[in-house]
Amino acid sequence: MCARVLTSGSARYNGGSKAASMNTDQTLSSTRSNACYGHAGSKRTTLFVTNGLPEELVSELLGGATPRHLKAGDTLFQIGDLGDGCYWLDKGILKVCLTSPRAEERILAILSSGAIVGDLATIDALPRSASIVAMTDCEICFIRRSIFEQVARQYPDIYRYLAEALGARLLKANETIASLAFLTVKGRVARALVELAENLGNENNSGAILLPPIFRQRELAAMAGVARENVCRTLSDFERRGLITKSGRSFRIENKTKLEGEMDW
Repeated sequence: MCARVLTSGSARYNGGSKAASMNTDQTLSSTRSNACYGHAGSKRTTLFVTNGLPEELVSELLGGATPRHLKAGDTLFQIGDLGDGCYWLDKGILKVCLTSPRAEERILAILSSGAIVGDLATIDALPRSASIVAMTDCEICFIRRSIFEQVARQYPDIYRYLAEALGARLLKANETIASLAFLTVKGRVARALVELAENLGNENNSGAILLPPIFRQRELAAMAGVARENVCRTLSDFERRGLITKSGRSFRIENKTKLEGEMDW
């Protein structure tokens, strides 16, 4: 259940020496990929630096990256695909998922701007262990394994960042396993709603949290690992008790504290 996907980490680096100059091909690549990097101090740089990566390293990674655009519903890669590099999500929302032979989907993680996807392929080049699908239109940057290895030689502390991110991912996997083993159906649905509220919710002045309209019963069922009809009954119960309301095509969390109470083992 621990998919090979890196989300934002919190490791900090010692500043490196001045970045080595690129050769002609890399310079041309950097020119072509301005959409992935841009000038120092840009939003892209800030996202990476605040996640623990020094600006010099960001410049090297994104300077040779290739920009891509995904439309909602597009697949970035599928389980078993060749792992030839990683991706940085600049804008949009991606889901990490597995699909059973009966076409049943299980969403392992939801990724938003600033996430790095498929990072372990830059280390071991093994096939992808999960599929990545765009839930909204996305702007991403592809970082080839060769570029990553080149940058890692200059900034070996990047592996500490990966190690801390992997540790956080394993902790998250343990929490997911525990929720599947011990939480009731209501607890699992509540956990999915709380995660969405904390990561993608938009809180208003009254304290209510509006979730993006892309998350409906089907997505909640795939996140919680329960049948859709059970999600429907649970949401109706939560709404009757005033924990959530339906706002158009979106769900609104009215009382996050009480919703978290549903997650007690």
